[in-house]
Amino acid sequence: MDSHRGSRSAVIVGAGVAGLTAAIALARTGWRVEIAEAASDRSTAGWGLCLTGPSLRALDELGLAEACLAAGYGMSAITHVDVEGMAADQVELPRLIGAQRPAMVGIARPELHRILHAEAERCGAVIHHGMTVTAVEQAADRVDVRLSDGTERRVALLVGADGIRSSVRDLLGLRTSIDYLGQMVWRALVPRPAWATGIHQFAGKVDTAGLVPISEGRAYVFLTENGVSPSVVPAAELAQRLAELLTVFPGRVAQLRPLVSASDSVVRRPVQTALLTGAWHRGHGVVIGDAAHAPAPQMASGAALAIEDGLVLARELARHATVGAGLAAFVDRRVARCRALVQTSVTIAALEQEQRHNEAYPLVDAGHRQLAELA
Repeated sequence: MDSHRGSRSAVIVGAGVAGLTAAIALARTGWRVEIAEAASDRSTAGWGLCLTGPSLRALDELGLAEACLAAGYGMSAITHVDVEGMAADQVELPRLIGAQRPAMVGIARPELHRILHAEAERCGAVIHHGMTVTAVEQAADRVDVRLSDGTERRVALLVGADGIRSSVRDLLGLRTSIDYLGQMVWRALVPRPAWATGIHQFAGKVDTAGLVPISEGRAYVFLTENGVSPSVVPAAELAQRLAELLTVFPGRVAQLRPLVSASDSVVRRPVQTALLTGAWHRGHGVVIGDAAHAPAPQMASGAALAIEDGLVLARELARHATVGAGLAAFVDRRVARCRALVQTSVTIAALEQEQRHNEAYPLVDAGHRQLAELA
């Protein structure tokens, strides 16, 4: 029997949201954890994200919700605005960590990573930057891992938390497709308008746009460009091009255009999804987060799934005497929930491209209600 009670050592590949949360949860239950992160330092790409109720619930269990609320901007509503610039409806999201606390928090991605990094290290996790895994060899009661610096580790657990293009997934022999949904998403960091106290989503006749506060002083504008092929816009042209795409939106979006034009922090990325339809684990190796299930951003819940993954993985390994049994139980608990979110996000993306916004909004609401159920 591959009992791991006396040799609970793990290598996690990827120091993103999923990897750091898994490191914290595992270290708190007695695991010795090392993280291999390919980036050379702690700088984090991306402007902001939304920690929805399930994210906050999981972070609250880890004692980190208050730090995230303090570093970000608490909200409880999503306002949908129609193509005429009029409010179509407002979705009040479930407050999963108490009636007096926000339902969600917008937060700058570097702030979230700062909080998770600090806690992972406080719990004893060792984080190596500029390093990844190059080879994996499974045995009955362990996994041998070769790192890119030439060193090797013999551990009880390998966790691939290295994103949608996961190298660990490939090394474990797990296969999935990465699907482009015909959308490019733009994000621009801007000053927060005083009226932006929650998420606003603006329906357009071609594209969709929105605004997410991430602190008292900052927010990010997003635009989902529909029905386009993947392409590259020169960095020097991003701000002006995004401002031009926003000109067709009426109402409050007009106030956002000059903020976007002046922004020096604009990115444009393809909307892609991935979903492992078979096993998420092989031997003593498992993939979590975007490596197993990468949704489109329409539900703003990719971070929630990643954070839940780390917490549930540690729980199931603690409940079972063997790694194999713990990994099987983890996957059993996670597959249906994560598959439903990915599939819903794909459906919403398709409805957006057909300008069927009145059908997309109820799906967003229903998806959040479903995710409010315990993982």
